Amino acid sequence: MPLTHFLGLLALVILSAGLTLALAFWSGMPLAAVAFAALSASLILTWSRVGR
Repeated sequence: MPLTHFLGLLALVILSAGLTLALAFWSGMPLAAVAFAALSASLILTWSRVGR
């Protein structure tokens, strides 16, 4: 993957994470709920890959 594509992808990931957090805070969602959702998604993805 060329460096420019990698850096563009990295920038888009950081931008989407920032927008997601901004939307969560703007809607009044508690930080604990955001952290729990991220932890749950991480565990689900990990367990689905370990099972293969």
